[in-house]
Amino acid sequence: MAEDEQQPRSFRNRIASDSAVEYQFTNGYHGRRRSLIDDARAEKELCRTTGRRLSSAWRQLSLSEDDEDLEVLDHAEDNYVPVKATIVFSPNDGFERLPAILDAFKRYHVKIHHIESRPPQDGGGDVSVLVRCERDECKGNIPGLVISLKGRVKSLQLFNENGEDVDGPWFPKVIADLDKCHHLVTKFEPELDADHPGFSDKVYRARRKKIADAAFEYRHGQPLPVIEYTEEETETWGIVYNSLTSLYQTHSCKEHIEGLKLLEKHCGYSADEVPQLEAVSNFLKERTGWQLRPVAGLVSARDFLASLAFRVFQCTQYLRHGSKPHHSPEPDCCHELLGHVPMLSDPSFAQFSQEIGLLSLGASDEDIEKLATCYWFTVEFGLCRQDNKLKAYGAGLLSSYGELEYALSGKPEIKNFEPEVTAVEPYDDVNYQDVYFVSDTFDKAKEQLRSYASRIQRPFEVTYDPYTQSVEVLDSREKIQRLSEKIKGDVNLLNAAMKKIIIN
Repeated sequence: MAEDEQQPRSFRNRIASDSAVEYQFTNGYHGRRRSLIDDARAEKELCRTTGRRLSSAWRQLSLSEDDEDLEVLDHAEDNYVPVKATIVFSPNDGFERLPAILDAFKRYHVKIHHIESRPPQDGGGDVSVLVRCERDECKGNIPGLVISLKGRVKSLQLFNENGEDVDGPWFPKVIADLDKCHHLVTKFEPELDADHPGFSDKVYRARRKKIADAAFEYRHGQPLPVIEYTEEETETWGIVYNSLTSLYQTHSCKEHIEGLKLLEKHCGYSADEVPQLEAVSNFLKERTGWQLRPVAGLVSARDFLASLAFRVFQCTQYLRHGSKPHHSPEPDCCHELLGHVPMLSDPSFAQFSQEIGLLSLGASDEDIEKLATCYWFTVEFGLCRQDNKLKAYGAGLLSSYGELEYALSGKPEIKNFEPEVTAVEPYDDVNYQDVYFVSDTFDKAKEQLRSYASRIQRPFEVTYDPYTQSVEVLDSREKIQRLSEKIKGDVNLLNAAMKKIIIN
């Protein structure tokens, strides 16, 4: 990709991009589809490998007394190590050792811009010292500094210039940060898989590349790319549209049916024309606050789930190959626009989807895999009970004529949705599922997820601000106090409204 050649890639993006190609050649796109769970597992293994490599490097650092060796290693991963940083530590012997500690900053060519002492938050314990610093561009060695300090302090935390804990998983804080996730796309190439319907079709592959390039170049705030769909693509869309809509009245949930009606009315959904993302995204914004973002293919599980936290859905714009209109080995715009979008127009389901995204921010790789599995069996292949009948709400079902029929045929096993059970359920990405999970209501599913979230090992909670489209980490008393005041205001408003309704 030309853009990657022009801009230096961060350590994280470099590893992820390189692994995408490796993943494709190792795993291919065998079977009917690639799943988000596959991506989560692949990313977890990647992080383990990367983590082992970094841990080994840091162990070598800790055993080395040669500053030149430290410097070489530091610059080998200069995109991973921050240039500007904040270090918070508690000295072993109070302030007696502080001069020696500060001298280490000079020795490792790290300039101190600001230093302050902080009293213990609970009124007791150790005083901590906060240092804002910047490494020398040529000789600065923050990893060496941190390792040298760890032998002299009781505790130490390293933050980058954005205030993010270097030891924890990075996640977007504002909606524009999703641009940083964009390069983690696992770009699908039909020529890599001989079983793909477009493998031998050079025209189709070139078309896919053109649409993918438009998605790669997109940045937050820009108009969504307009795709002029060909006659063949429109015909493929029409075949899929007509076949699926013939089943919806009897097989899909009320929310999906209502959402599709609204899309037909406001966005021109029909068998005659492939909808443009801009019109659909604007409709969703007005309806539930969700918006679409173009994507070239499958993104990593962590980045895809993170986008949900901002009510952003990563949406492909290419269509499946015309020779097999009822089969696609990866998500295409038929899947997105007919399966996901109608459901995202429902306020309750929209909130449910965002809950999954918020739970993923800062979660461990193991928890990301579990959340991806929950997503798979709910948002992609979930069932619900309505009028004492099973109905489909999962986009994977609602965009597949064959599996939509099968899921409600009485043949597969049906289990009640329980996050603890669903998160570890084996799945099938080649054939239809052996098991489907059913939820009574989306509101109940949200409460179950919130209960499950209390067991996710994450040292903080987050809250989403729809006005600034940002996520705030609740890691201080001041932030919690502000949230408490906001909730108090909402409760007062609720009480006032209820009193007026009762009076009237």
